[in-house]
Amino acid sequence: MTVAPSNKLTCSVGITAYNEESNIGPLLAALIDQHLHEVEIAEIIVVASACTDRTVPIVREYMALDPRIKLIEQERREGKTSAVNLFLQAAQHEICVLESGDTIPHEHAIEHMVRMFHDPGVGMVGAHKMPVNMPNHVAGLLTHLRLRMEHELCLEIPRLGELIAFRKVFERIPPDIAMDEAFVEALVVRHGMTVKYAPDALVYNTGPTTIGDFVRQRRRNHAGHLYLKHKYGYVVSSIQNQRVLRIALKELWGVVQLVWVLFLLAVLEGWSRLLGWYDFAIKRDRHVVWNMAWTQKQDVQGIRRGQVDEAARPAVQKRLST
Repeated sequence: MTVAPSNKLTCSVGITAYNEESNIGPLLAALIDQHLHEVEIAEIIVVASACTDRTVPIVREYMALDPRIKLIEQERREGKTSAVNLFLQAAQHEICVLESGDTIPHEHAIEHMVRMFHDPGVGMVGAHKMPVNMPNHVAGLLTHLRLRMEHELCLEIPRLGELIAFRKVFERIPPDIAMDEAFVEALVVRHGMTVKYAPDALVYNTGPTTIGDFVRQRRRNHAGHLYLKHKYGYVVSSIQNQRVLRIALKELWGVVQLVWVLFLLAVLEGWSRLLGWYDFAIKRDRHVVWNMAWTQKQDVQGIRRGQVDEAARPAVQKRLST
């Protein structure tokens, strides 16, 4: 492992990009501005595959700002695996971080991932994927639901993608592999190392915005995972149907609880309004002197006794001051 004099973990960051002019600048800026303490980003290598937009000129602009940024241009688009192999060939450090060109890492993402390699038994770490498209249409809602379920699955058995870090215990990925992250996971496990999930390392990306794109994405991913299982005997967690079904049932139970609570809310609100109408129209009671809801006062009494949780204290103090 390459270790800086300050005993920081050094890493090479690779970005695979194809016509990412709208995102490559913010992505490079986010990597330059990472908050690092135990980690050092030694180089940022962008592999631009046959880009026909302004991706390459934008990368060159950032190269003038930060000498760590390097550019590899592919004349022909040969797939992500080919781009990853070019990155692996150029990377100078044992710990590699691989990120898709259409994502943005949180300012602490690289730190939270790479610092886990202080444990020599860790071979791969994955980030927590967060969708940025709003769940106000069916495709967006499906993306949010799928990634929430994937997060629950990763807490049990990591299933990594979009932003990963790994030890370079191999030279290249076979060209017939479409799911590069899953194959890296298989290689790491084969070398006797563990795969970890970093839920606090957030990476943002836009999911499919149409049902057709959602199906296309899920179709190619599943085909790639099945090929990996067929040829190399490695099964990713997302095709372990019993685990996925259990997590799906957990989500379904949450929906049932929400529906029940909404029904209860509607009943109680209706009953309360009926009683309020009775007080106003029949009893002529305007409730000038309130019949107190004493459970609302428990937090105030608690703060006076020093029993309110610290996280809730500012909100309760604000209530007291008003």
